[in-house]
Amino acid sequence: MSAQTATGAVPASDSIDTRRMIAFIAMVFGMFMAILDIQIVSASLSEIQAGLGAGTEEVAWVQTSYLIAEVIMIPLSGILARILSTRVLFSMAAAGFTLSSALAATATDINQMIIYRAIQGFIGGGMIPSVFAAAFTIFPPSKRSIVSPVIGLVATLAPTIGPTVGGYISHAMSWHWLFLVNVIPGIIVTVMTWSLIDFDKPDRSLLAKFDWSGLFFMALFLGSMEYVLEEGNSKDWFNDDRIVWGAVAMTIGGVCFFYRAFTAALPVVDLKAFTNRNFAFGSLFSFVMGIGLYGLTYLYPLFLARVRGYDSLMIGETMFVSGLAMFLTAPVAGALSTKVDLRLMMAAGFISFATGTWMITGMTADWDFWELFLPQVLRGCGLMICMVPINNIALGTLPPERIKNASGLYNLTRNLGGAVGLAIINTMLTQRTDLHYARLVENVTWQNPAAVHWLNSVSANFSGFGLDGENAALTKLSGLVTQQAWIMAFIDVFIGLTVLFILLTVMTVMIKKPEAAVPADAGH
Repeated sequence: MSAQTATGAVPASDSIDTRRMIAFIAMVFGMFMAILDIQIVSASLSEIQAGLGAGTEEVAWVQTSYLIAEVIMIPLSGILARILSTRVLFSMAAAGFTLSSALAATATDINQMIIYRAIQGFIGGGMIPSVFAAAFTIFPPSKRSIVSPVIGLVATLAPTIGPTVGGYISHAMSWHWLFLVNVIPGIIVTVMTWSLIDFDKPDRSLLAKFDWSGLFFMALFLGSMEYVLEEGNSKDWFNDDRIVWGAVAMTIGGVCFFYRAFTAALPVVDLKAFTNRNFAFGSLFSFVMGIGLYGLTYLYPLFLARVRGYDSLMIGETMFVSGLAMFLTAPVAGALSTKVDLRLMMAAGFISFATGTWMITGMTADWDFWELFLPQVLRGCGLMICMVPINNIALGTLPPERIKNASGLYNLTRNLGGAVGLAIINTMLTQRTDLHYARLVENVTWQNPAAVHWLNSVSANFSGFGLDGENAALTKLSGLVTQQAWIMAFIDVFIGLTVLFILLTVMTVMIKKPEAAVPADAGH
């Protein structure tokens, strides 16, 4: 092995060792599984609910428990990789993820499922940031235009196709296979990474300085934050005691965590990376990209299910367009990253994303696959064109010794962006739907000739079949008003997203061009 740097990492050479390349591919696949599992159950929660006899509120925790646990582990992985080494951390995470996936498939009640999903999310979160650190260690600069879009593609494609994969699996087999599909690949990844990874050495002397209280407060802060954001809208925010106590715990945990982060000899998370202007702006952009990535992965299926009445399989087939666009754009993004100013490339991605969301603002209840086709293409292409430059700009000026911790922080910003974005989107949908419904109802009265004519026509049609025409017509009219209120609320959200990405386009002028590029992502 070549000489190591002071950080314990082996410096990259002009060529890539085949052993390390295979190990890296295995790591990327492990990261793909961990990110895919965030969304793979989202389209199949009703099947899991029926299989376990759970309530609607209980089954939501199948998703929430995974996210809370994962968001705690992601920033923690930096210090763990330094203490244990990438080899030990990643292979243990892969093994634990595989075992917990198998356990989730054997769950007989909702409580078991929630516990197994929390374990799965926590352990799986250790694989995600490790991939970036490995890429930075083993790939020379000349190869990073290839590896950057590959890792970025995995980071964005996995959550995007999650509902598609989950829909196919639950329809073709059963919900148990949503978790069993991880077992064989997980075993292979575990064996390969344990056998082949040799990127760095452990530094177990750091364990004596480990900030256990900082870990506790970080878990309290991030876990409570994720809970409040995930559950706030459904529980009417601060009108619910649990949300109030969650916010109190988040505040206390946050204050104590940041105090320990700035005073501990070896903090659980090193926040000094944020003193780098490009990393700070890149993290901000990553946060907003989390809103776009996870927000639209949520909004499209919600529209198709609520307005169009699609089942999970039909939703998955429609959503596949974005994933295909990302896959085809990845090599283009890699090539452009070596020839175009990264700031211009990033602005182009934001404009593509904003154009796609603006096109949605013309939606009607009749919109189907083809009406959503071009907006989804623009979204997929925009995401990939943004990912590579955002990651390179954020991490391109950081010293190597900060890469592991910075990778965890960077992933965290995207996850938190998704959580905050979904909370805002859900709250906005609820409030705007109520507002639009109230305004529409004001105009649908007996004094409105058009409404009266419509009711009389529909009532006559139903009466012709021997039904109570008046009540049937009123029920149908109420459904139409509700549907239109939903659509108008969706349009309001898409307008907000459009404005957000236009603002990001303007903000690109505040970024300095990095002197050197690094692999583009650790992201998720």
